[in-house]
Amino acid sequence: MRTRFILIQTSHAGNVGGAARAMKVMGFDDLVLVAPRWANVLRREETIQRASGANDVLANARIVETLDEALEGVSHLCATAMTPRDFGPPTRAPREHFAQFLAEAAAPDAVQPEGIAFLFGSERFGMRNEDVYRCHACLSIPTSEGFGSLNLAAAVQLIAYDWRQALGGFALPPTLPERPAADAASVAGMLGHLEQALVAVDFLDPAAPKKLMPRLNALFNRAQPTPEEIHILRGVAKAMLQTAERAKR
Repeated sequence: MRTRFILIQTSHAGNVGGAARAMKVMGFDDLVLVAPRWANVLRREETIQRASGANDVLANARIVETLDEALEGVSHLCATAMTPRDFGPPTRAPREHFAQFLAEAAAPDAVQPEGIAFLFGSERFGMRNEDVYRCHACLSIPTSEGFGSLNLAAAVQLIAYDWRQALGGFALPPTLPERPAADAASVAGMLGHLEQALVAVDFLDPAAPKKLMPRLNALFNRAQPTPEEIHILRGVAKAMLQTAERAKR
């Protein structure tokens, strides 16, 4: 589904770059700026730095003078605002609204929306009432009751994440294959080597060993060390033996 992020009268260039980065990591690239403070905001150094590699989103972004121009090709509008407006659209949490919107769109007799647009107001004075009134929903990001002021780019990131999750999300990157545990003989050999080292540094009294080695044996059985880890532990034991030998000379 076509997804557009619209920033209205943005006053800080860095927020435009931050919004572009937030969109790109969630797989979105349709950014429209309505009457930003800086006519060259897409080329300003702060914008490019904050975009942090999302230069393609900036390159595709459009600057328009009116909200009407920004809404071409989309049919479902979502305002983002902390405070509900009298006579305005219903205020919902993003996840709640996205679930309802997609469920309605999936109904057999539903008219398919052309696209969805998320509107973000100015950092200085938020969204104008007349812009909110045009929207089908007002999205309010749940925040701490005592402090709910979000940075513009952070708000874009949260909305972009929730919308991407509603669309199905992205798979996690493949994990590295698990390395096989060392066999019992390797563990036993390492424990024997470690026992010699512990005796050499006077940590283990061979005349009264108590249950130190059985407990270490149980520990390493739980840990299931890999062959590489066994090699490291034997290197530690070897260094302990060499150090103990030098100390006795």
